Amino acid sequence: MGERVTFYVDGFNFYYGLRTKKRIDRNWQSVYWIDVVKLFSQFLSPNQTLEKVIYFTASPLNQDKSNRQGAFLNANKLLNENKFEVVRGKYLKKIIECPNCKYAISRPEEKKTDVNVAIRMIGDCVENKTDVIVLVSGDSDMLPPVEFIQQKYPQKKVRVYFPPTVFSVDLKNNIKYHNGKVVFLENNFNKFENSIMPDVVTKNGKTYSIPPKWKI
Repeated sequence: MGERVTFYVDGFNFYYGLRTKKRIDRNWQSVYWIDVVKLFSQFLSPNQTLEKVIYFTASPLNQDKSNRQGAFLNANKLLNENKFEVVRGKYLKKIIECPNCKYAISRPEEKKTDVNVAIRMIGDCVENKTDVIVLVSGDSDMLPPVEFIQQKYPQKKVRVYFPPTVFSVDLKNNIKYHNGKVVFLENNFNKFENSIMPDVVTKNGKTYSIPPKWKI
C-alpha cells in the first residue's frame, strides 16, 4: 500500500490568492473553475494515493459571491464524491471604528477556518487516516498545529503548498528545516489549466455551470 496523501485547503487563502494573481496576469481567471481533486492529484508520486481533498471555507455574506462559491463547490462534489469534502466556518460582521473621526464601517471577517484546519489535521493523525499532510495555505497562524504534528507524530510527513501570491516565511522555514517539501502553486499554471472543468458539469441528473463573471 502506498502513502495516503490528504490536502487541507484554506479556501479563503486559495481563492484570494488566485484573484490577486489574476490582477497581475489575466490568464489566471481561466482557472477559477477547476476540479481541485484533479489539480492536486497531479502532484502525487507513483507510490502515493489521494485520500481526500478537504476544502475549508465559509459562505460569503454577499449573495452573488455565495452563489459563485456554491456552484464551484457543488461541481467539485459532484465530480469527486468521497474524494472531496467541504468544511464550513462562517463570516461575521466586524465593526471597525476610525480613531480620528466619528465613523465606523462594517466588514465581513471569516471565522473558524484556522481552527477547523488545525483540528482536522491533528485529528487525522490521531485516527491514522493519512500518511502525508499537505497544507495549502500561506497563513503563518497554521505554524503551531504543524509543529505539534511534527513533534507528536514524527512518522507523518508535512508539506506546505503556497497558493498563488500567498506566502509565509515561518511556514517555509519550518518545512525546510524538517526536510519537507514546499510548493509554490503559481509556478504550476499548466496543472491548473489541466484541471479546468467543462463550463457545464452534469452528473446523476444534477447540473452546475461556471458563473458568468468567471468567464474570460
